[in-house]
Amino acid sequence: MLREAIATGDTVEQAFETACRELGVESHEAQFDILEMPVKKKFGLFGGTPAKVRVYVKSSPADKAAEYLKDVLAHMGLTGVEVSVTEQEGGALLSLTGEDIGFVIGHRGETLDALQYLTGLVANHVDDSYYRITIDIGNYREKRKETLESLGKRIAAKAVKTGRNCPLEPMNPYERRIIHTAVQTVEGAKSWSEGEDTNRHVVIGPEGGERPQPQRRPGGKGGRRQPQQDSRGRRGNGDRFPRGNGGSGQQQRTQASGAQQGTAPSHPQQKVKAPLYGRIDVKKNNPEK
Repeated sequence: MLREAIATGDTVEQAFETACRELGVESHEAQFDILEMPVKKKFGLFGGTPAKVRVYVKSSPADKAAEYLKDVLAHMGLTGVEVSVTEQEGGALLSLTGEDIGFVIGHRGETLDALQYLTGLVANHVDDSYYRITIDIGNYREKRKETLESLGKRIAAKAVKTGRNCPLEPMNPYERRIIHTAVQTVEGAKSWSEGEDTNRHVVIGPEGGERPQPQRRPGGKGGRRQPQQDSRGRRGNGDRFPRGNGGSGQQQRTQASGAQQGTAPSHPQQKVKAPLYGRIDVKKNNPEK
């Protein structure tokens, strides 16, 4: 994509400098064509024409993306942010430096991903070929990559051990590729993507598919013990009468059987205690005598 400006001046140099100022570029960044050479006035009064040049600058997708990103950050109130451009194969890395720009990352990089997506659209309007833009702040991308690699390997090992599929949270295509690459390093594990649009996520599972899980028997380990039933279908501990202070259930059944047959239960004889002194009658004095 070309940006150009046409300017005039008394000399070619003056016209060139004027056009560079209009484009906002340095003189070494621009190229120019001379459209008209200057013609001096006759006798210093009549005739004469100024120099006319066309100055143009070929904007790369990275430059266009950086210009757009600076404009967006300025509308967010970040005017002191510096954007450094590093050309990469098939794209460019835009690194942001400045004070109080941590909020641009957002929750798990969501705000940063949104800026990266919009900036990539602008960059791909420059040329017809695909141009990948990556935006980074404080080496966040590298730290996030290490976290995702560790997560992918850990969940893959868990899937192989348990024989179950483990779905992860929705991620963007870049982060899903990191997970897939990490899972490939774990023997016996595989990964694939499911869902659509914002719900697209990675599922990690064993290579042979999920293994059938053993079913727990009712009343087994950790379950509630079922009460036993006697021959009459009654639940309990096998005794008709509850055990208490009165003795065992067998003794209580024996006493109950004796009561039904009219036999009084035997009780130990109680000793009757006699008074220490005999009965003493107190004579009352007759007041008449």
